[in-house]
Amino acid sequence: MMSAKLWAPALTACALATSIALVGCSKDPKDAQQAAAAQKMPPAEVGVIVAQPQSVEQSVELSGRMTAFEISEVRPQTSGVILKRLFTEGSYVRQGQALYEIDSRTNRETVASARAALNRQQANLSLLRVKEGRYRQLVGTNAISKQEYDDIAAQVKLAEADVAATQAELKNAEINLGYSTVRSPISGQTNRSSVTVGALVTASQAEPLVTVQRLDPIYVDINQSSAELLRLRQQLSQGDLGSSNNTKVKLKLEDGSYYPVEGRLAFSDASVNPETGTVTLRAVFQNPNHLLLPGMYATAQIVQGVIPNAMLIPQAAITRTPTGQAIAMIVNAKGVVETRPVETAGVQGKDWIVTKGLQTGEKVIVDGIAKVKEGATVVAKPYQPQAAMPQGAGQPAADANKAGQPAAQAQPKTEQKSTSNV
Repeated sequence: MMSAKLWAPALTACALATSIALVGCSKDPKDAQQAAAAQKMPPAEVGVIVAQPQSVEQSVELSGRMTAFEISEVRPQTSGVILKRLFTEGSYVRQGQALYEIDSRTNRETVASARAALNRQQANLSLLRVKEGRYRQLVGTNAISKQEYDDIAAQVKLAEADVAATQAELKNAEINLGYSTVRSPISGQTNRSSVTVGALVTASQAEPLVTVQRLDPIYVDINQSSAELLRLRQQLSQGDLGSSNNTKVKLKLEDGSYYPVEGRLAFSDASVNPETGTVTLRAVFQNPNHLLLPGMYATAQIVQGVIPNAMLIPQAAITRTPTGQAIAMIVNAKGVVETRPVETAGVQGKDWIVTKGLQTGEKVIVDGIAKVKEGATVVAKPYQPQAAMPQGAGQPAADANKAGQPAAQAQPKTEQKSTSNV
């Protein structure tokens, strides 16, 4: 009994010491286990592409509006009352096709009067020529004086001039008679007629009867700022851009779709508009189906130069710091992630055009940027672009969001994290 009482304090002290030791050392083994587990985790896999230099076309997007290739405002060239309209408004007409018929009775009478005057002048000329022939014989035998012969010869000359003048009057009257039928000077599409049957029109009046527009091909007038044009020419002179013989122009329509036919640059204006500070460029597009109409707005993509030794890097591979610096992550020869500041010169499709910062053959991380940071060891595999998502594939994600599972919210957070790390 006495021995038990003596050992009790000792046992209590040992238990207390053991518990204190366990409490003091409990943190270190746990951290050690986590570190060991982290060391045992395999390196993250990332998808990479190999940077390769190439010549990239430098294009610019400019807004513009369409104008007809040819425009003709049809006006009457003779006066009279409209008797008939010989075309359907909005229809296609060919060059020389009759559009209107004007009352031609006055013009017909003018032609008849001029023809009668011509006949009279020609009869008088014939009579004078016969008389001049007789006088020529008589003057040779001194039967008449030389003065009389000279007078008859002069009368013949005057009669010939009268005949020529009357012939011109007749021809002019016939032309005016032809103007009684108003014809289309070009082939094209008509718009609304400004006159109806019974309207009185006058020669060369200010208001056109109808406007005919040729829509195939069609012009697209584009405005480029003089500052942008100056910068482009400086790049060409300094060798940063190579000249391009490709003058093709692509057209983006108002609904966001692209016109299926490429156009060509027709000309560039030689002067700057002092009011807008822009230079006008004109492109020509084939328009067989008349899909493009005058006045429509469009965005033109024009190739203006070639960037030598540029690299096309997918947009997913480039992040930006809060200051706007473009950053790319690469995998070096040891399989370690490095960050590189790069310079870009616009985009081409889904790729950034990188001009500086990358070396030929370097492996640029495209897939898995959010999982790695600088200095991490990774396993690089060739990047495989994901196929386009089929229609309806996004429905499960939408259902998950409705169910309170925001699966798509993790990606923006990881992107922000990777940007801040860079």
